[in-house]
Amino acid sequence: MDLSGKHLVLGLTGGIACYKAAELCRALIREGATVQVVMTAAAEQFITPVTMQALSNRPVFTSQWDARDVNNMPHINLGREADAILIAPCSADFMARLVQGAADDLLSLMCLARPIAKVPLLLAPAMNREMWAHPATQRNLAQLRRDGTAILGVANGDQACGETGDGRMLEPADLVQDVIAFFRPKLLAGHQVLVTAGPTYEAIDPVRGITNLSSGKMGFAVARAAQEAGARVTLVAGPVSLATPRGVSRIDVRSAQDMYAATLEHVAGASIFIATAAVADWRPANAAEHKIKKDGSGASPQLRFIENPDILAAVAGLDRAKSGELLCVGFAAESQDLLANAQAKRIRKNIPLLVGNIGPAAFGKDDNALLLVTADGVRELERASKLELARELIAACAKFERANARHSGVPA
Repeated sequence: MDLSGKHLVLGLTGGIACYKAAELCRALIREGATVQVVMTAAAEQFITPVTMQALSNRPVFTSQWDARDVNNMPHINLGREADAILIAPCSADFMARLVQGAADDLLSLMCLARPIAKVPLLLAPAMNREMWAHPATQRNLAQLRRDGTAILGVANGDQACGETGDGRMLEPADLVQDVIAFFRPKLLAGHQVLVTAGPTYEAIDPVRGITNLSSGKMGFAVARAAQEAGARVTLVAGPVSLATPRGVSRIDVRSAQDMYAATLEHVAGASIFIATAAVADWRPANAAEHKIKKDGSGASPQLRFIENPDILAAVAGLDRAKSGELLCVGFAAESQDLLANAQAKRIRKNIPLLVGNIGPAAFGKDDNALLLVTADGVRELERASKLELARELIAACAKFERANARHSGVPA
């Protein structure tokens, strides 16, 4: 429950995307938040206060003249109580009014009266594609950002008017992920992180190949945790069917050689490299052009294997890694003797941090247990969700980066 203890005001303005606010409210509460809904008169044309009251389990506020507050000042009280105000959907008209400081209804009054330093404002725009692209809207967006407002972006797709393009409100699951990320400490702000994830697939022929049981879930969790921590993240992913974490740039690859090439191409701008992928150690020397068929003799095909390039060793051997400018983090998926194998691999790869886990106990699962192995010792992370473990790992990476900055004389 990543939003446990957070109290959010969920503001609804006029737009068909109000129907998504119902699921958004439920999703925020599932993550532990309490939600106070405030609606404009236009929003009430699309969804009823009764619906939002039932979902939030709180009375909905719609008017600045609401007398339920003792001092008759809901525009002051509601904002002061919140950890953040999230307006979803936020119409083009409401954005324009925020820019101008207009305050003629409860929601706009509350946004203007909120303590800016304590109560952040997050907007999830929703409008027709032409309205979104209009210079006036784009000017307003730029000004809102300058004023410190967080714009959560829009989606591209079919719109209620029958047109297709940018301007759709993001889906509730995406917005929840954005809100969670907003509250996470920005431990890696200014950093660029490169992550590899998932298995590789080494072709035997056009229909068969060699792979492993890695689901990619740990690597994708690491990418998400790095993005939450404020880093720009590139994810090089083997063949998996996982959704790309919000705000992460994804590069899909298939074989170990593909992953090797993509990694070396994108590592140049990175300050942290985290190799979570379960890369195949070997590949068939010569993949057959056509499917290998049985000939009835009972004899099996003779396959010769050659070693794949060692991605982690190649990156760790770069001058930037040797100097400490690039932090290299490796993963070791073992089936036995985890500590001894992880310690030996860290030394062999010549990297500062090696993450060990028991592969068969982790592949395909949503939780895991890890060992963080460094030159100074071993830290055990007890079984938890892969996202929670990824956040612990990112915090460890940030600690390494701060130590490197102090050692080099650069302000951390």
